[in-house]
Amino acid sequence: MSCTCGTSYIIKSGDTLFLIAERELGDGNRWQEITKPNCTPFTEEEARKLYPGDEICLPSKGSIIKFAGVRSSPYFYYPGPPEPFPPSEYWAKAMQTMAGYFPSSTPVGVWLVGEFNDTKNTNSGMNMGFPNPGGNYDPRIRFSDIDKHESYLSYFDRQGVKVFLQVESGYADMKDLIDVTLRQYGHHPSVIGFGIDVEWYKRTSVALEEADKIPPVTDELAQVWEEAVKSYNPSYRLCLKHYHRPSWDDFKLPKNYRGEIIFINSAQGFSSYQAFLNWMTEFADYFSTNPVMFQIGYDDVKNDETGKTDKFWWEQLTQPFPQTIGLGLAEKCSNPEVGVIWVDFTLKDIVP
Repeated sequence: MSCTCGTSYIIKSGDTLFLIAERELGDGNRWQEITKPNCTPFTEEEARKLYPGDEICLPSKGSIIKFAGVRSSPYFYYPGPPEPFPPSEYWAKAMQTMAGYFPSSTPVGVWLVGEFNDTKNTNSGMNMGFPNPGGNYDPRIRFSDIDKHESYLSYFDRQGVKVFLQVESGYADMKDLIDVTLRQYGHHPSVIGFGIDVEWYKRTSVALEEADKIPPVTDELAQVWEEAVKSYNPSYRLCLKHYHRPSWDDFKLPKNYRGEIIFINSAQGFSSYQAFLNWMTEFADYFSTNPVMFQIGYDDVKNDETGKTDKFWWEQLTQPFPQTIGLGLAEKCSNPEVGVIWVDFTLKDIVP
């Protein structure tokens, strides 16, 4: 047997990938999780050309891909030339395209509701994409005169896609950020949680040297934040995102508290696909009892050894790239659920 991932299976007379998935995985729609012996997915045409005696690989008892979608931010065009922010139809299409690669998944967006305000001191905070919903809040939370997100979320409500509303807090009070965001948008059925990009927690500026100076999120703080989010809706999930590796001394995410938090890793700058998998698997194992998500698709930070960005290795994988990466991650993880989030910087590469 040459199967290098999962469990080897030999095609029998009358087999189709749909029937095999229905029988072996409990859901015929999971046929796209079945791979070739080299762990690459089948195209629909290849799936129709299987014959008795051919070997395929059934997914191991790894993780279920629960969420698949995209990250949206005001930095959509970075690092390229400025472009108009795409319409709601495009974002819904992108989320649904991603979820289409994993039939059991929920189309989802990690949706940034503002952007970090760089003051180079402890007055840093957030420029929100909506007006003050009414209240006295930390002055480091700066509001917009117009609501940039309401029409998008209303469209997502109708399309059945889901979103985690995310913030880049700086020194702005986190409980105030949770309150203003969920007061403004918590009425939307598309909203299923609140995300914190820990890279920007108590950070004074965008300068790279400031990234490692931020304090870690303690167990106590993570619990307080989760309780604050769930006070608006007990079904909401808190997401905490950072790019560090758990083995690092200055790991920024909670050491012991888990609750129902979804942990997200957004690391980039890997020398190879295997190096990427190793890093992400270590992260997933550290939070093995919880769902984890991976923000992928970067073309920004260059690896010190190769001098190339992640796009160098991911665009050499079998297409569709998100499916190949997602199946590779799910096969190696043992978490109850995983998610695959494509970063907006290169989204046009996979969803034109």
